[in-house]
Amino acid sequence: MKNSVKIGNLSSEIEKYLTDYYEDISEEVEETSKEMAKEAKKELKKISPSLDKSKEREYAQGWSIKEGEKGKARYSIKIWNRTNYRLVHILEFGHTSRNGKYVKGKPHVRPTEKKYKEKFIKELEKKIRRSRWH
Repeated sequence: MKNSVKIGNLSSEIEKYLTDYYEDISEEVEETSKEMAKEAKKELKKISPSLDKSKEREYAQGWSIKEGEKGKARYSIKIWNRTNYRLVHILEFGHTSRNGKYVKGKPHVRPTEKKYKEKFIKELEKKIRRSRWH
């Protein structure tokens, strides 16, 4: 048996369908974002460069997740270093040391961001294909 819609109700049925779709997809985006953020944080903790011996793993252990804006058609999540946030740029891109020598950067944030951005897209597409909407 096929669902039928009277022509006078077509607009409201389309609106209901799109609202349901939006709500389901929004949940998938949020869930996938949280999964990818947890994985990326774990990886950053593992691959972050070490500092001097007195603060051996302090930088690496400082990675944290913070949920940002959440609103209509918008959701954001941020991974940041809560203990040494000022060092991220210096360690990522390099810097000049006190004695004037250049210390080469050790890219760890950009490669992780790129990897999980691509993984996020693939995972979200997979979830949408498996959903009732596809």
